[in-house]
Amino acid sequence: MSTLCVPAQVPPVAEDCEQLHKAFSGWGTNEGLIISILGHRNANQRKCIRQAYAETYGEDLLKALDKELSNDFERIVLVWALDPSERDAYLANEATKKWTSSNQILVEIACTRSPKELLLAREAYHARFKKSLEEDVAYHTTGDFRKLLLPLVSSYRYCGDDVNLHLAKSEAKILHDKITEKAYNCDDLIRILTTRSKAQINATLNQYKNQFGNDINKDLKADPKDEFLALLRATVKCLIFPEKYFEKVLRLAINKLGTDEGALTRVVATRAEVDMKIIKGAYEKRNSVPLDKAICKDTHGDYEKMLLTLIGHGEE
Repeated sequence: MSTLCVPAQVPPVAEDCEQLHKAFSGWGTNEGLIISILGHRNANQRKCIRQAYAETYGEDLLKALDKELSNDFERIVLVWALDPSERDAYLANEATKKWTSSNQILVEIACTRSPKELLLAREAYHARFKKSLEEDVAYHTTGDFRKLLLPLVSSYRYCGDDVNLHLAKSEAKILHDKITEKAYNCDDLIRILTTRSKAQINATLNQYKNQFGNDINKDLKADPKDEFLALLRATVKCLIFPEKYFEKVLRLAINKLGTDEGALTRVVATRAEVDMKIIKGAYEKRNSVPLDKAICKDTHGDYEKMLLTLIGHGEE
């Protein structure tokens, strides 16, 4: 499902560090060399490169990159170079500091990561920002948004496949009753979405459709302009159909007047090692155009090259 292409014979870490250091030396920066190395190394390999680079040259690789690069290319290289848990912590901190009610990044992190990955992100947040993610979410969000987001980022869901069908049927009815009553911030509705395992929620939502005829997200579109309902729909989609959620994020980022480089960078950098191959397939099916072609149309230069490298363009 990953689109990251790592060579069969990866050079020694010391050689990668030397080549990266050369890319920063002399007049100008060798962006192509940076892409050829970092764009073809997995998370563990990138972590080893950062450690070795700091030991060899006495400087954090990220600081060296920050000094040499600029704009969207700098952003994607820096976000990509981070360890996945550090990256999630960094993105979550940005999301809390720039909080708006339509901001779904916290939902992405809370609902598309495994319980262990979310825990590691929270630990990385604590280490980097000297406070908890929960603390910042509680401080920067309000009302119904806080009521949903705080338990989402605090969750440690069961990640097995066991399902209680009787519970699924009863909780499907609870969800339907509360949505019918427009009690969207009801404690029971939020409890189900924020604590049940993904397998259990999937079973519950299947029962919801079987019993009441609609997908839950269709019923949560009663008021398309309601941003809390949009966040609830994003929660459901991230938990059950993450590839469809990320396809839509990419579609909105690319298919509008002015590319949303922030969203494009975030999705490619966070999903390239996870499920980007599935997301690419969903994108082409939904938009009748390959993702790499859409990226080529809307981006340019080294930023475009890095994006295409991470989604495996020309490697299949």
